[in-house]
Parts: sequence; C-alpha cells; structure tokens
Amino acid sequence: MLLSLPAPIAPIAAHSLLIFLLQAGLLLLLAVVFGRLAARFGMPAVVGELFVGVLLGPSLLAWAAPGVHGWLFPAVAEQYHLLDAVGQIGVLLLVGLTGMQMDMRMVRRRFGAAAGVGFGGLIIPLGLGIGAGFVLPRVLIPGGTDVTVFALFLGVAMCVSAIPVIAKTLIDMNLLHRNVGQLTLAAGMIDDVFGWLLLSVVSAMAVQAVTAGTVLGSLACLLAIVVFALTLGRPLARGALRVAGKSDGPWATVGVVVALLLLASAGTHALGLEALFGAFVCGILIGTAGKVDPVKLAPLRTVVLSVFAPLFFATAGLRMDLTALIRPEVLLTGLAVLALAIIGKFAGVYAGARISGLNKWEGLALGAGLNARGVIGIMVATVGLRLGILGVEIYTIVILVAIVTPLMAPPILRFAMKRLEQTAEEQVRETEQRAWSTQTATNQKEQLL
Repeated sequence: MLLSLPAPIAPIAAHSLLIFLLQAGLLLLLAVVFGRLAARFGMPAVVGELFVGVLLGPSLLAWAAPGVHGWLFPAVAEQYHLLDAVGQIGVLLLVGLTGMQMDMRMVRRRFGAAAGVGFGGLIIPLGLGIGAGFVLPRVLIPGGTDVTVFALFLGVAMCVSAIPVIAKTLIDMNLLHRNVGQLTLAAGMIDDVFGWLLLSVVSAMAVQAVTAGTVLGSLACLLAIVVFALTLGRPLARGALRVAGKSDGPWATVGVVVALLLLASAGTHALGLEALFGAFVCGILIGTAGKVDPVKLAPLRTVVLSVFAPLFFATAGLRMDLTALIRPEVLLTGLAVLALAIIGKFAGVYAGARISGLNKWEGLALGAGLNARGVIGIMVATVGLRLGILGVEIYTIVILVAIVTPLMAPPILRFAMKRLEQTAEEQVRETEQRAWSTQTATNQKEQLL
C-alpha cells in the first residue's frame, strides 16, 4: 500500500511577490527620505516615517490616483498580511533592542516614580475617555453597539501609549540614556500592559458577557510571565548567549537574540497578552544577562533601525483614512477628543511625576513622551473596527489622535530636556549605550576576515 502524501503548498504567486517587493521597496525608500527630511526640520525620523503611510494610503494616494493605489495596494487581505508580517518582526525587534538598553538598576531604584507616572497617565485619560464615550453624538456610535462598551473602549484607546514610537523618538533624539528616557519607557510599559488587559476585557464584553474568570485569567498570565522571567528566563537567556558568544563574529549572537525575542513574543501572544510585552521583557533579560557583547549586536541594531523599523512605521499609516474628517461634525468631535486625550495624558503623567517627587521639567518631559499613541493607538482602533465597536468616523478620530500626539512630543521634549542637567550616571549610561551602535575599524576588519 502506497503512502499518500499531501501535495506541497504552492509558493507565493509571481504577481503577489512582485507587488510585495514594490510595496516594501517604495515604502522603505520614502521612509528613509521623509525620515531625513523630518530630521532636517528638527523632528525625529519616526515622524517622517509615519507620514509615508498617510501619503500612500487612503488619505492621499487613493484619493488623488485611485487606479494607482488600487494596483499597488490591492484590497486583498493576503497581500496586506505580507507587509504586516515584516512590519511585526521589525517592531518586535525594535522593542526588544530597547529593552536591552534599559538600566534596570535605575528602574528598580525609582520604580515608585515609574509606577506613579504610569498609573497617573493611565487613570485620568481612561476616565476622560469613558466620560466622552457617554456624551458623544449617538449618530457616531455603530448601531447595535452597547454605549457602555463603546465608552470603555474609547477610554482604553485614549489611555494607551506607544512604546515603539516612544522608543524610536528617544533613540532619534539621543535621549534613551537619560533618566527621563528610562522612566518614560518603564512607565509606558506599565501603561500598555494594563491598557492591553483592559482591551482584552472590553473586547470580551463586545462579543460575550465578561466574567471574573476572564479578568483573573489575564492577571494570572501576567504574573506567570513575570515569575518565569525572574526564575527560568534569565538563566535560559544567559546560557543561550554564552553558547552563541563562543562563535567568531556576530552572526550566531544575532541569530540567537532574534530567535529569543520572537519566541518570547509568541509566548505572551499565546497567553492573550500583547506580543510587544514579551519582546520587551526578553530584551531586558538579554540586557541583564551580562554575557552579550554589544559590539556583536551592532549589526542587528543597524538593520532594525535602518530597515525594519522605518518599514513598520510606514506600513502603519496605510490603513489611515483622514478624508472622513471633511465632515464638520466628525472634525469637531475629533478635535474635542484630541484635546481630551492630550490634556488627560499630560495631566495624569504630570500629576504622577510630581507626587512621585520629580521636578516640573521631568514631569513635562514625561508627559510629552507618554502622550504619543502612535501605532498602538492604530492597533487599538483596528481592533475596535473589527469587533464593530467603532464606526468609520470614530475609528478615524482615534487615528487622528494616534497621528497628532507623536508630532507634539519632540519639541516639548527638547524644550524640557534643555533645562535638565545631565548627571554622571547618565554620562556613564550614554557611554555604555554607544557600544551598541558603534564598532571600531579593527572589529569590522576582524568580522570580515
């Protein structure tokens, strides 16, 4: 009896491959160009990279040249998913690299301040968003959507921060080594962890009655991840890096680090938490393992910051459709929600910073950094649209908040940081972090040989 084997899966179709290559190449090229233009005007490169998606998406290209847009970006889920997959790898690696450069000694020492800032930036905008959800015109709420679920979802959309955008902004502005930069990332991760937990609860309410078991299950998963990281995670990361470090050149180390980050992301995603959380925690474990040579990770940092991250931010804008703001009622509602989102986040973060003993300039800088919703806001809005909680109008308004808030951060950060003197600890941290992005000519020559 002959064994019947399934037919091999056909490779990607030639036309789909052509479209994908054109999409990726064009997005990356324009992201580099507009990133440099943004830097020329004193803005972080991420601002220009985000604008590329708006330029090529429904907001402009589809309106100005619908035929070109329809051919280059066909409304086919499988085609979009190719870009999504590359972009997701890029953002996970970016967040992982950011976690590696976290000074956990400083974070542990000032955890109270980070927690105060994080929860302040979570509670006040959450409350304002929920309140706004109950008073917005009913015509903007999709038919059949429970008003309470809608209000809770809008609150979640307004309280989250965007760790990828914050990290890229801090790197572009050379602020990652500053205490404010470290606290911003720590507080932002607290924001996002609880924000995604709230999102999972509200999403469950949209499709079924939420139970105490749903909430307790999410909290149990979060606790299990922390326990695993503190017990088995650190020795596993240290052992893998020790074995990889025995190889000459950076290639084995880069491969192992990427594998660890992706597997950690898959683990948290499988537990119902955000994949970014797994990448960030794994990055911290790698950075604190003490067995990784920063010079060996320099090639990875170069590729992520110059290729994967710009491609991700450019791709994120392709789903934005700002043409809905032409309608006066949508525009006015959008401006009101935008004002609430900005004021609520600033007020919450600033209050949390001041209560935690930070000065006014640190509070201002933290408020500017954590105000960026960016891509996370877009992700939350997409979930709401998919579940039917948000209509096209409110979806566009949430996208407006996601676009505008990252634009505000750089000038305010620059203004506040000029009034904060760099400490000796920050100078040491800056020297250490330079090792992640620079290599001597001798090391480069040895690697080539």
